[in-house]
Amino acid sequence: MNLFTETNLSPDILKAIGELGYESPTEIQKQTIPFILSDIRDLIALAQTGTGKTAAFSLPILDMIDDTSRKIQLLVLCPTRELCLQISKDIKNYSKYMKDIKTTAVYGGSSIVEQMRSLKDKPQIIVGTPGRVIDLINRKALDFSAIHWLVLDEADEMLSMGFKDELETILSETPETKQTFLFSATMNKEVERISKNYLTKPHRISVGSINEVKKNITHEYYVVGYRQKKEALKRLIDANPNQYSIIFCRTRMETQEVADFLMQNGYAADALHGDLSQAQRDTVMKKFRLKNIDILVATDVAARGLDVNSLTHVIHFSLPDDPEVFVHRSGRTGRAGKDGISMALIKPEESRKLKQIKSATKIEINEKFIPTGEDIIKAQVGGVFEKLLTEHEDLFEFDDSLIPDLSNFTKEELVHQLLQFQLKDLALYYKDKHDLVEQKLSSRDDDYSRRDRGRDRDRDRGRDRDRGDRGRDRDRGGKPRRRDENMVRFFFNLGKKDHLKKLDVLDIINKATAGGKTKKRAEIGDIEILEKFSFFEVEKSFKDNVLSNIQSMKFKGKDMRAEVAN
Repeated sequence: MNLFTETNLSPDILKAIGELGYESPTEIQKQTIPFILSDIRDLIALAQTGTGKTAAFSLPILDMIDDTSRKIQLLVLCPTRELCLQISKDIKNYSKYMKDIKTTAVYGGSSIVEQMRSLKDKPQIIVGTPGRVIDLINRKALDFSAIHWLVLDEADEMLSMGFKDELETILSETPETKQTFLFSATMNKEVERISKNYLTKPHRISVGSINEVKKNITHEYYVVGYRQKKEALKRLIDANPNQYSIIFCRTRMETQEVADFLMQNGYAADALHGDLSQAQRDTVMKKFRLKNIDILVATDVAARGLDVNSLTHVIHFSLPDDPEVFVHRSGRTGRAGKDGISMALIKPEESRKLKQIKSATKIEINEKFIPTGEDIIKAQVGGVFEKLLTEHEDLFEFDDSLIPDLSNFTKEELVHQLLQFQLKDLALYYKDKHDLVEQKLSSRDDDYSRRDRGRDRDRDRGRDRDRGDRGRDRDRGGKPRRRDENMVRFFFNLGKKDHLKKLDVLDIINKATAGGKTKKRAEIGDIEILEKFSFFEVEKSFKDNVLSNIQSMKFKGKDMRAEVAN
C-alpha cells in the first residue's frame, strides 16, 4: 500500500485527506489501517510521536462507524489537553464529508458544564483525558456501554503522569466485546501490565524502534560545569542564529529559571511546565506556534501534544534519565524532510549517563566546544546574510529618494557599517567576556552515584531557599542579597512597564561607567528586570560612577535613579 487510494477507505474519507495533502501513508499507517479494517483482534502499536498515529487508527474506524447511531462508538484516551484537542481536530478534518459524524473533546482546565452541554449532541466519537472522562462518568454524562473501539494513545505517557487508576477505572466501564488499540512510544513494565490485563491476545506492530533514530539529525554534546550552564546555553543560542527551538529541562523550577534567564537577556522565549494555569499554557503554545517566540523552554510532559514540524534545534539543558526520552526529545526536530540539530549540555560528572544513552540508542553524539565570542560574531554575520538573502517580503513602502547618496562607499564598506550597526550590542557583550573554560568528562564509573545525587539535591535545596528568601525580601519592599563580594548590586527605578530590556540596561551601565578610574570596561553581573523596577550588578570599582552618572541620564524621557541594594 503505497498510496491512500489503494486502500478500501470510503470516497468521502479519501476526498477529505486528499484535500489535506495526504498521498502516501507512513509506515505505521501502512500496517495499521489494513489490520483494523480486516481483523477483530486487539492491537499493540509501538511508534514514536509524529509518525501519523492518529490517522492510522481513526481513518479505518471512521470507515466502519455507524453514522445512523447516536451512541458513543469510539473512545480515544490521551495524556494531555493539547494532544486531546489535536486528535479531535484531526478526526473532524478526516470526517469533513461525513455529515452525520460528530466528535467531542473532553479535557481538564475547561468548563465541564460546557462539555456536558456539547455531549447532548450525541457524538459517536469522544476524545478525552483520563481525569475529565472519570469526572463525566461520575456525573452520568458519559455512557460507554455501546462502544466498539477504545484507543489508548501515548499509553506510556499517561501511565508516567500517574493515570494508572483512572485508566483501569475507565477500562472497567467499557464492554468486553470492544476492540482495544494501545499506541505507545515505549513498552515499559506498566504498559505491559495494562496490555496483559485488558487486551486479549493482541496483534503487535512495531515501527521505528529506539535503534532506528532519524538519520537527518546531527547530535552534539558540550561539556560545561553546572555554574556555567546558563552562560553556555546563551552562547549556543547566539552561535546558532535564526533558530526555532525547544530547550528541555528536568524540572518545572529549572524550566522557569532558564526561561527567565533567556527573557532577561532579551531573547523571545517563554516557559511551558505544569505549574502554569491552562490559560497560561494555551497562551505560550499559541505564541510559539505563531513564532511570536522562537525559543520554548519546557519539561518533557508539558511538551507532549505540541506538534511543530519546523523546529531547527532541540537543546537538552539537562540530560534525561531514560535514553528513549532523549530520542523522543531529539525527534522533535528534523521533521518534514528537514535537517535538525540536537545539542546537549553535559556536566563533567555525567560520563556514565552519556555512555548509557549512546549505548542504548546507537546514536553518534559528537563532542563540540562552547563557542568563543569570536565564533559567535562570525556565526551572527552569517545569520544576518542568511536572513537577508532568504526573506524578500516588502513589509512597508518608502520613497527611494530618502536613501542618501552612498556613492562614496564601496559595497564592502557599506556592508561593514551595516553589520557593525546590526551586531553592536552582541559584540559589546562578548568583547571583554572570558571564554568558558574547556572541561572534560570525568572517567569515574560512579558518575552519578548516591553521593552526587545528594550533593545536587543539597545544592538545589539551597537554591530553592535562596529563591524563596529573595521573593520574600521583594514582597516586604526589601532588596535581594548580594552574593559576589566583587560586585555591587543596585536597585534601579525603571522596569518592564517602562519598556526596559536587558540590552537597554547594558547600554545604560556602559555609558555610566565610561571613563572610570580604570580604562577597562566595567564587569556586569546579573540583571533582573521586574515590573516596576530592576536590579543589576556592577564591578565594585565602578560603584561611584554608577551612582553619580545615572541620575543625570534619561531613558525614553524618564529620569533614572540607582541606589545600592541592601
